[in-house]
Amino acid sequence: MVDLSEFESISPYTDEEAAEALSKLAEYPLLSQVSQHFFPEESPDFLKGLLKSIKTIDDFQVLVMQKFVRWVLEHTAKSFSYDGVSNIDQDKKFLALSNHRDIILDPAITQLVLYTNGIPMTEIAVGDNLITSKTIEYLIRSNRMIKVVRGISARELYLSSQLLSRYIRLNITEQRSSIWLAQRQGRTKNGYDMTEQGLLKMLDMSGKDDFQRNFEELNIIPMSISYEFEPCDILKARELLISRDRKYVKAEGEDLNSIMVGIMQPKGNIHLNIGKPLTSEEIAAAALCDKNDRYQLIRHAVDLRVIEGYRLWKNNYVAYDLVNEGGRYADKYDQADVQQFVGYMEHQLGTVEPELDRNELKKIFLDIYANPVLAKEMLEKERHRE
Repeated sequence: MVDLSEFESISPYTDEEAAEALSKLAEYPLLSQVSQHFFPEESPDFLKGLLKSIKTIDDFQVLVMQKFVRWVLEHTAKSFSYDGVSNIDQDKKFLALSNHRDIILDPAITQLVLYTNGIPMTEIAVGDNLITSKTIEYLIRSNRMIKVVRGISARELYLSSQLLSRYIRLNITEQRSSIWLAQRQGRTKNGYDMTEQGLLKMLDMSGKDDFQRNFEELNIIPMSISYEFEPCDILKARELLISRDRKYVKAEGEDLNSIMVGIMQPKGNIHLNIGKPLTSEEIAAAALCDKNDRYQLIRHAVDLRVIEGYRLWKNNYVAYDLVNEGGRYADKYDQADVQQFVGYMEHQLGTVEPELDRNELKKIFLDIYANPVLAKEMLEKERHRE
């Protein structure tokens, strides 16, 4: 049995703690409304009774969360597809380094794919900024979520990063649990999926061997999720625009609102790609470099897989051609697609404060959809240089 006592402040609930927390969650005043929304064929007290009956985290995942994710896909997505499951060696735990487009759905959809294919679900690293109430804490810590502490001093951050790094490594090397971790802090807001170098340094902090061994034993598998309609697209564009002039300060309840918008917003098509694990050869090549360069090579290997696995939709091609005032990808869509996307964009632009610069907001909005195409182009150019 692995001793996890030092990680009590960040680790998910145990089965016993989850059962107690979910029993308390069952008394949430609005639970009957939530139950009727997601389980309309059942009685208003269905979810309350279900939560009180749950004894393990696995029960919660199977009886509640899997049904919830399927509901979201059935009611807010046109289609859902995935590939690359064969890249997961079921005899090994792994670190999923994923792009991050939606706060809740990215890891939740990944869990559904793993469960559907008989692969043990991961624990999920989530920023503690989302824990804004006891109700939310009960929910997410019962959902295999690891607390990532944010908004602290440099010294506290260093110690917190060490703790998180040790927790992730211990779980994987002891074959206790795989981990889902976003490739960057916070969601991608500009359409470019890039791994933060600091994240890789954090992972290396707990290594007890040389650089190569430290990264090999994490068994890193890059993943990429793409939505036809970017979750919270206009909220992301708004934040980026405001951030140009001043530090963006989130309003009270803003993260919770983003969670709800991301869940309920129509998403069109969704695709999840599970990439190939980083190879020993790639890691060995990085180990030969000096200091930060070695992290850059690991970062590059992850980013290539994420960009390659990202599926482009008609919206992406339309936005790219609108930004560049050309028709480079005109064969990927027709005029009806253009009209649909422009109409959707105009509607979204009209949902935020009218005093925001409409032209700049529009440009940022278009870039969110166009930049994944540009990232693919840059990847192709790089391959040709090689």
